[in-house]
Amino acid sequence: MVERTKKIRLLRKTSKAFLWVSFVLMLVSTIILYFYVRNLLQDEVEEELRSTEARIVSAIGENKPTYQLPPVVEIEHVSLLETERLKDTLIFDPSQSELEEFRELTTYSEIDGKKYRITVRTLIVESEDILVAVVVSYLVIILLVFSFLFYFNKAWNQKLWHPFFENLEQMKRFSLTSDKPIVLMDSNILEFSELNYEITALTDKVRSDFKNLKQYTEDVSHEMQTPLAIIQAKVENIINDDNLNDVQFEHLTSIQKDIQRLAQMNKRLTLLTKIENQQFSNVEKVDITHYITETIKNFSEISNKEIKFERNDAIWADMDRYLAEVLCNNLISNAIKYTTKNIDVKVTASDKTLSVSNCGNKALQHPENLYTRFYRESETIKSTGLGLAIVKHICDLYGFQVDYKFENDMHTFLITFK
Repeated sequence: MVERTKKIRLLRKTSKAFLWVSFVLMLVSTIILYFYVRNLLQDEVEEELRSTEARIVSAIGENKPTYQLPPVVEIEHVSLLETERLKDTLIFDPSQSELEEFRELTTYSEIDGKKYRITVRTLIVESEDILVAVVVSYLVIILLVFSFLFYFNKAWNQKLWHPFFENLEQMKRFSLTSDKPIVLMDSNILEFSELNYEITALTDKVRSDFKNLKQYTEDVSHEMQTPLAIIQAKVENIINDDNLNDVQFEHLTSIQKDIQRLAQMNKRLTLLTKIENQQFSNVEKVDITHYITETIKNFSEISNKEIKFERNDAIWADMDRYLAEVLCNNLISNAIKYTTKNIDVKVTASDKTLSVSNCGNKALQHPENLYTRFYRESETIKSTGLGLAIVKHICDLYGFQVDYKFENDMHTFLITFK
């Protein structure tokens, strides 16, 4: 069985994509900005250190007075020249009673035959504060811009897609049985305008085809009734003739049953078509148990099968009265027709559920085909095979649940009226 994918709204989908893309871009740009500004500040600090070191070397070479200000500037005589070092270091600050971070440049120079070690330091705490301030300011600006763009984009998309959503609602309310033409909202967007044109053309064509098919079905059904009635009458006249032999009588009786079956099939197919086309729009609250009682009374007069009705609760349903009568009639008729022993047909009404049971020799081999048109489990019983199909269509039309089970040699149909 294919799993159904969870659906989300179009605007939420586009907004979700916008949020993720914006978040990733903001995160990446913040990281890039952090390292860029950090390297920029470090370059500036190193440039300042080298500039100070160059001034000191120049002052020493020109025999100008130089001043030491530990730990910022330190000048020492050394015996060996070593390689230049650039590093970060921590130095205690007595005024703050804490360690401060310095950037330290140590160089070795030989000036006028003397070897010097020149150490220049600068406090880099301030540069870190600047870095944090720049990143925080950037984040605040980005968040403000992002919030503005998000709500602006959402509002703009809602306005842009409004004709589409409005027309979608019109499509949901479209009905083949209504003569009102579908009214779609116009849009200055070319694609939406083309979609409106195609939808209007399609709905008009579907409605026209539906009316033609409906008219054809009604005409065929109506026109068949007259010749069938004429044939039926003529066959009955022949059967009543005293000059018939036994073989002729059996043939004519068989023809008469086939004519009756054909007339019944015609009526049921017409009914199925009307149900599928939702032509029964007169919905009202009806008492199902009342129709069951009337149906049992009618069948008791023409059938030798006993029908027991146990009414625990009254069952009410919102549906067409005629379809309620058809539903009850088909359920009882099916139970009487397919019962195999002289055991009572049982009907129970309890807790919004109607149960109809009849005796059977064995469970159905293909219960999944029960509601298929013209399906018969056994060819020994002549029927149209449309009774349960009509029951299923009526239940589907009004959202009732129909179930079948076989227990204790009993076929049971259950209709739950939700």
